[in-house]
Amino acid sequence: MDAQTVAGHGGSASILQADYWWYRVRADLLRTVLADHVGRPGRLLDVGSADGPSVDWLRGHARQHVALDVDPRGLGPGGVCGSATALPFADGTFDAVGAFDVVEHCDPEDLAMSELARVLRPGGTLMISVPAYQWAWSEFDDANGHHRRYTRARAVAACERAGLRVDRATYAFCAVFPFFAAQRVASRVSGALSRRTATTPADVVELPQVPALLDRVFTALGRVDRRLLARHDLPFGSSVVVVATKPRTTD
Repeated sequence: MDAQTVAGHGGSASILQADYWWYRVRADLLRTVLADHVGRPGRLLDVGSADGPSVDWLRGHARQHVALDVDPRGLGPGGVCGSATALPFADGTFDAVGAFDVVEHCDPEDLAMSELARVLRPGGTLMISVPAYQWAWSEFDDANGHHRRYTRARAVAACERAGLRVDRATYAFCAVFPFFAAQRVASRVSGALSRRTATTPADVVELPQVPALLDRVFTALGRVDRRLLARHDLPFGSSVVVVATKPRTTD
């Protein structure tokens, strides 16, 4: 998750709870949206690899998988500790780059996007996901060291400014969106009424715990998204997923 050091903010919440329902569902939705576009890359870079099982579905397809994160606690053997705003790799090193819930942590945004594009070979594939809707900002974003949330249009524009051609852009977590929206609205109202100040970044954010029954409900709703995403882009949701290609030639 954390591709750039944010003062006071450390590792992904998945360091403490990698099997949380949201990480499981996200991996399933990412595979559904992205698998046909990325194919079987020779060299794959997973930026922010500590943030849950983001590209486990690709590990068997890539000849070489390189994991990078700013927090060494989220890295396994052979992982690279580094930042998305200064990737320690030569131009055109990778056939595919994944950065899932990473770019919102980076400031300036354009520097991170240009770095992700730089290390892609011409014809290579960039895969990103980002949290949706600035109106949904909450103390959870502050604690996570976020700089921004996105619309689909803003995520597409960020890729295009980096010189990439967008192949698909969709919202995700559509079926659970009513729960998400209600929680965020309630959080904003509660914060306004209690006159709370913004939460400072946390080392490792504690995820909101849900009962086992609700975990099963959210997981089942994720399967609804998966079936829809197999055929269609979704018009709204709490995340945005984009897959883009680095052109083989430049004008």
